[in-house]
Amino acid sequence: MEKIIEFIKNHFDFKFYGVTWIALLVGLSIIPMLLYMPQKYGMENGLLENIQMVVLFIIMYLCLTSKVNRKFFKFAALALTLIIIREVNCGRTLFFPIPGTYHQYYSWKALPWPWLGKIVHTIYGLWIAFVAIVFLKKEIYVDMWNMIKNIKLPVWNLGFACFAMYMGAIAEKLTNNNFIFEEGFELFFYTSLLGIVWLYSRNKNFILEEEV
Repeated sequence: MEKIIEFIKNHFDFKFYGVTWIALLVGLSIIPMLLYMPQKYGMENGLLENIQMVVLFIIMYLCLTSKVNRKFFKFAALALTLIIIREVNCGRTLFFPIPGTYHQYYSWKALPWPWLGKIVHTIYGLWIAFVAIVFLKKEIYVDMWNMIKNIKLPVWNLGFACFAMYMGAIAEKLTNNNFIFEEGFELFFYTSLLGIVWLYSRNKNFILEEEV
């Protein structure tokens, strides 16, 4: 039992930081969102998705300007591009809305240039492969393991992120396409992730290696 307690003390941080409170407030705000926010704010390119994009770009900024573990955080910024591209469906929901409709978009096959979808998805697939190659070639997994092994895990932000990811994944089954529910939990996930990145890049309790 003593070894277990010692392990927990050495590997888990249960403190509440400013970024932890931000994530918690976003999570709690989902309740009034569900009660009072119109569904249109959770649709593609709506208020919640735009806030999500702002949070993602803030995370990218934190990664690119980190003065510690630079190799890892530069890769993290690279990986974030995959999430950002996914959020706009490779640009389909930005550039191909159906005129006279709301929250309706042409599928790639329905466009006058059906070949465009194949090109876009091929480029995205190649970008995923490039990110994977960088992950392996730069041995980012070694940096990840060193961080996990040597730095305490921010329990609350990590727990919030896992919970939000789970709830977002099962949103359609639970709510019959309640956009506020799904996008609200995605925003909760991204703000939790922002907190994790901030702690590992800015907070002295989580920094593995100072770089000059």
